[in-house]
Amino acid sequence: MALEKLLVEYCAPTLASLKTANLFNCKYEKETELLESITYWNKQMSKKGIRIIVLRKKDQKALIYVCRLSELDKTFKNKETIQFLFQYGYENINTNSAIERLKVRCNASKEFPHEIGVFLGYPLEDVTGFINNTGKNFRYSGIWKVYGDEKEAEKRFYKYKKCTEIYTRLWNNGRSLWQLTVAA
Repeated sequence: MALEKLLVEYCAPTLASLKTANLFNCKYEKETELLESITYWNKQMSKKGIRIIVLRKKDQKALIYVCRLSELDKTFKNKETIQFLFQYGYENINTNSAIERLKVRCNASKEFPHEIGVFLGYPLEDVTGFINNTGKNFRYSGIWKVYGDEKEAEKRFYKYKKCTEIYTRLWNNGRSLWQLTVAA
């Protein structure tokens, strides 16, 4: 398993400090190797404000969440976000307790916890729009389904895509993950 490659491919906007967080699935053969790799990269990336978390493991696949803690802290200070998350059992809204609650929600049922959009830095209007419309009636679709400002979302999607292309090229040409990650 090459976690480093997956981090570049799926998390470039977070590494570049353009996005709060990213999420991806990672196949693994041995759980110990996965956890050792995550522990190693957490030690490296924590110095730059990045945290890597396993939200769920099942059938030798792990759902990996990579975030900028400082950006999440800002998210969880927003009153509307706090009120929204309260509906899903997030009572003590600080970054660590919210992530722990998200892990519980990811493992509790077959239904995916769509409030995760807030944890990924999606606009609250788009997260609530998706939930209220069960994924239908969106204005635009890209990295997420947009129910609010489609022009702004389109710009962000382009920026994230371009960032991923550049980071992938740089990594393939020898730049390290450490070099590619912007400090907090």
